[in-house]
Amino acid sequence: MFSRFFIHRPVFALVISIVISLLGAIAVPSLPIEETPDITPPTVSVSGVWPGASAPVIADNVAVPIEQQVNGVDDMLYLSSTSADDGSMGVTVTFEVGVDVDMATVLVQNRVAAADPLLPEEVKRQGLTTRKQSTNMVQVVNLLAPDGRYDDIYISNYINLNVKDVLARVPGVANVQVLGARDYGMRVWLNPARLKARGLTTNDVVRAIRDQNVQVAAGQIGAPPTPSGQSFQYTVNATGRLSEVAEFEDLILRVDDGAILRLRDVARVELGAQSYAMFMRLNGQPSVALGIYQLPGANALDVAAGIAAAMEELAPRFPEGLAYRIPYDSTDAISASINEVVITLLPAASCRTRTRAPSSCTSSSRTARRSSGRRRCSTALPTC
Repeated sequence: MFSRFFIHRPVFALVISIVISLLGAIAVPSLPIEETPDITPPTVSVSGVWPGASAPVIADNVAVPIEQQVNGVDDMLYLSSTSADDGSMGVTVTFEVGVDVDMATVLVQNRVAAADPLLPEEVKRQGLTTRKQSTNMVQVVNLLAPDGRYDDIYISNYINLNVKDVLARVPGVANVQVLGARDYGMRVWLNPARLKARGLTTNDVVRAIRDQNVQVAAGQIGAPPTPSGQSFQYTVNATGRLSEVAEFEDLILRVDDGAILRLRDVARVELGAQSYAMFMRLNGQPSVALGIYQLPGANALDVAAGIAAAMEELAPRFPEGLAYRIPYDSTDAISASINEVVITLLPAASCRTRTRAPSSCTSSSRTARRSSGRRRCSTALPTC
């Protein structure tokens, strides 16, 4: 009886269906994403650098102590580590699905702090970074000079100053890793024969550079309390960290009976890149790439759209001759899958109804009516 009410009042049933559809369309954008269960285990990564160390050395002296301390942290599934010959190290800790990734990051950070006394001094000076991030790379953004006017060192430092921080602020981005980075660095090429002739070692040179390339607070002259008659107060500005090649060349290594031995006497100094371990090429041209990693639970499509919008905003401010490309985008497969689903559903949603008049009628499956003194029956069948 209830269904018969709507069958005999098709306009009323159509209006109710339209209202329900409109309410559903309005509610879809406001539905929380958390209603969809997480299926990817959250991960926390720990990274560090030991300049000049080989993969076995950094694995035994850095990765192993961190693994021993982090192993067994609450709700941990497993952990893995990687060490490279460029002195980089990474430990990835995977947790159970549903774990609060912020609390997991704090727990891992506490365990890493417990391993800090066991680490080499060079690693502690460089620092360890603990962050929550997915292990999958969402996008790769390349910056290059199509006409070749800029080298990879210039492009890398332009990225660090003007691009990297902007992309890191895009919602859902966990980390922006510069691939093929050429950060500026002062390189000192020692001459072993000259060092031996003057009785010096590599540690002596490193110690001299570390002692003299510092930022110090020189204090003030004439600061209170002062004797009577002191009228002026001066702040002393001392030379801080060195930045020019000539300043490093003038570093004093030793003074013998008034003879000053400077760094340029035993070494060649040049301004170059901190590391040449990796280089990037895009279509044969020098390039620097940005690897974009998303936060656990973030929407990859939103992250990719945010990165594209940020690059479109930055592009007009690029120096003339600098351009960007996005050669890799993991969301292309997701977008293609969504389009295929839409294409599949559209024909099903566009089905129309046709009527077929059978030779006989039954009251349970057909609607009977009389017209011009004759009994006619019709059945509505969906067709596509």
